[in-house]
Amino acid sequence: MTTRISHWIDGHETPGTSGRAAPVFNPATGQQTGEVDLASVAETGTAVASAVVAAKAWRRASLSSRSAVLFRFRELLHDRSDELAAIITAEHGKVLSDAAGEIARGLENVEFATGVPQLLKGGFSEQASTGVDVYNIRQPLGVVAGITPFNFPAMVPLWMCANAIACGNAFVLKPSEKDPSAALFLARLWQEAGLPDGVFTVLQGDAEAVNALLVHPDVAAVSFVGSTPIARHIYETGTAHGKRVQALGGAKNHAMVLPDADVDMAADAVVSAAYGAAGERCMALSVTVAVGDVAGPLVDAIAARLPKLTIGDGAAAGTDMGPLITREHRDRVEGYIGAGAQAGATVVVDGREADVPADGFFLGTTLLDHVRPEMTVYTDEIFGPVLSVVRVDTYEEGLELINANPFANGTAIFTRDGGAARQFQFDVEVGMVGINVPIPVPVAYYSFGGWKSSLFGDTHMYGPEGMNFYTRGKVVTSRWPDPATSSVDLGFPRTR
Repeated sequence: MTTRISHWIDGHETPGTSGRAAPVFNPATGQQTGEVDLASVAETGTAVASAVVAAKAWRRASLSSRSAVLFRFRELLHDRSDELAAIITAEHGKVLSDAAGEIARGLENVEFATGVPQLLKGGFSEQASTGVDVYNIRQPLGVVAGITPFNFPAMVPLWMCANAIACGNAFVLKPSEKDPSAALFLARLWQEAGLPDGVFTVLQGDAEAVNALLVHPDVAAVSFVGSTPIARHIYETGTAHGKRVQALGGAKNHAMVLPDADVDMAADAVVSAAYGAAGERCMALSVTVAVGDVAGPLVDAIAARLPKLTIGDGAAAGTDMGPLITREHRDRVEGYIGAGAQAGATVVVDGREADVPADGFFLGTTLLDHVRPEMTVYTDEIFGPVLSVVRVDTYEEGLELINANPFANGTAIFTRDGGAARQFQFDVEVGMVGINVPIPVPVAYYSFGGWKSSLFGDTHMYGPEGMNFYTRGKVVTSRWPDPATSSVDLGFPRTR
């Protein structure tokens, strides 16, 4: 028996009518557990039309009433996070603690958005000119859309929808068709929190729904997280149709380890960041840049930790790493391991030989040493449990390597030297930097996003930049003159 997974339009589940659907699997067993409807262009139009109506009413809601809904949603999400974590693990495969962690980071953004009355305060200048006051306000855009990836089916939607809704917009979520059920769970929580019907919509679908949203005249803005080729398509298509777009693309995150670093601490951090969620994170560390004599001890320390990791069903107690999302993706990652070995990399630990469950889409952890920048294991975003070690002689050589990479999402440095760390944060051309922190995802009151081919658009996600993205500024110049002094003046207005 499989579960049918449908859309959420105008406050209720809405079965698809396109006649198209996609299978949903439990990656730990390899068994199909559901079938998700895939929206047509017409169904996309229906979803957007409902959101348009809802947006007109929601934008008139007071800031305090919006904040109250967000507070209720936050409490519901907190209280029922275990249920949501189980849904994520069943469809994505990540371990329950990892699923709980992504919900917790999503909750931080909801908590930030509850402060919308303070966050949308404008400025006021009394007597900017004689008898004239000037003030600025920020107003919602209308209907905005979020297109989110499979690897964070709760956190990334919460990065987007909480701020968008707090700002007075209606939000249409197009989740990944690989793990679509978390989106419906969020929809029910929003409804229970008192959000009016139509303000939060879930449109299940694939490229047809995405492209329909990108060209729909009533969609004012699009947020996206995914691979760089798709991010580029989202940005170019959306902006060509007059939309505001923030599209976060791929990554090749480096961790530079200096000779003075604590090797054990660095190895713990690198293993955690490289293999958590089976490497299916845009902030996963995929390259370790080992400087000088630290390379040998560091590789040994990393290799020693990998056999101790338990790989299995993410829902089982004691599991450290779950499966990959699909069989096809697992096979693709395996191909990169073989390509790296053929190109001359040293396979220190081979995930293809790991003792993993026979059922499901499992792959063991892989450690490659002596990787060179021209190898595909270095140039491509693998998105799996594969860590490459590139050896360099100096800090300057490592910095040049990182800065030459076309991706610039996140990076980290491990050192005990404060001066070297400060110089690194100054020199490195990457959007998010960690100092002895392997996954430098900013807290909710900052903003998330990289540089170069990791970001299309000029606005990062969530935090203050997220509030700006989902609103537009308006400046009001006001005068209440004495009718007795009114006269015609064709000269250009002066501020005096």
